[in-house]
Amino acid sequence: MTYQFGVATDGGLDAYPTLRNDVAVAPFSLNFGTRTYRMQDLTREELYRELETNPTHPTSSQPSPQEWLEAFRRAEAFSGSKNVLAVTISSGLSGSRNAAEQAAAMAPDLRVTIHDSLTLSAAQAFQVHAAQTASENGEPLQTALNWMKTISDETELYFTIETLEYLRRGGRIGRVAATLGGLLNLKPVITVDKSSGTYINVGRVRSYKGGIEAVVAQVDRKFGQEAPLRAGLLYGSVREDVDVARKLLEGHHQLLWSGEAGVNPVLNVHTGPRTLGVAAAPGPWPWER
Repeated sequence: MTYQFGVATDGGLDAYPTLRNDVAVAPFSLNFGTRTYRMQDLTREELYRELETNPTHPTSSQPSPQEWLEAFRRAEAFSGSKNVLAVTISSGLSGSRNAAEQAAAMAPDLRVTIHDSLTLSAAQAFQVHAAQTASENGEPLQTALNWMKTISDETELYFTIETLEYLRRGGRIGRVAATLGGLLNLKPVITVDKSSGTYINVGRVRSYKGGIEAVVAQVDRKFGQEAPLRAGLLYGSVREDVDVARKLLEGHHQLLWSGEAGVNPVLNVHTGPRTLGVAAAPGPWPWER
């Protein structure tokens, strides 16, 4: 197969086996005090054990320029092309894009195009799928960028979490807010603002089950009931949560494509073990229209 360009991404991706997500990845790392794990070196189950037993709350680190450079070289080797498209996690959530830009300067023999997904996880997976599909179909790089822009505009990512404690520990929510939310047993519904690429809260509910229902209700409100959808479901420590969400979605929508993926360990340290997310977009993929 002849590829038009290579595709690389970073550890903001939660990959789906039924999408074209098997691309070169510049990994994030997890730091438990003085111990550092690359994300691929720690399973989700090992992470949960660490969170339960390790008194040190982990921090995450973006890929280094060298790790991005290695991903570029793997993309080049796989595709046989000096053109490389790098799809990064939102620059509003991580410095990964800056590291990718530094890596591009270290590889003057490559023609690197950097695309800020302005999102993460399943929604990032949709954009990576578009990029790799374009390359495999012999489409030019600009077509991939157009498809990714369409997907970015159309896709919404919503998620809920069981506890605010991990956001508090990671400094992403104030201590008072976390304490109040815990006392009231409030579960947030969170999305990514498309203009800034940062998290915003779009709802609060009283129970985790209510959080799953609220995530699906957000999808219903955004796209309208009965709209055919593509849906990427995400789960943390309880896989069965996606069954609940899928059943709710199927009650109102025809799912043209659906898949499920476990949230990767680096993202999971910020959400806490139990989480449920949905990336949804209307209709077929842009190249199927």
